[in-house]
Amino acid sequence: MHYSISVSGCDRTVICRDSDSLLTGLLRSNSRAVPAGCRGGGCGICKVRITSGEYEAGPMARCHISAEDQQKNIVLACRVYPRSDITLEVVGKLARRFNQAA
Repeated sequence: MHYSISVSGCDRTVICRDSDSLLTGLLRSNSRAVPAGCRGGGCGICKVRITSGEYEAGPMARCHISAEDQQKNIVLACRVYPRSDITLEVVGKLARRFNQAA
C-alpha cells in the first residue's frame, strides 16, 4: 500500500509505502521537510507530531519520546510507518529551522 504524507508548511505531498518509515519515504522522494539524523530512533532529530492519520510505531528511545509524548502523537519519523494518509509537523531540536525553510 502507498499513502500520501504531507508536512505542515510545505506545499508538496510525498507518497510513502506502508513498509517504509515516514522518514525513509520523505528522503526517498528528495524531500528535506523533516530533519534526518541516525535513522534508527536513537538521536531524536526527526521528532514530529502526527496531526492526522493512522500509523504504526516501532520502538523509540524514551530519552527522546516519552510515553506522554507518544500519547500526544509526538513520535520519531524514522520509527513510524503509515497506515493511512498522514499529515505531520516538525517538532523538536530543529523545528524552527525546518518550519522557517518550509
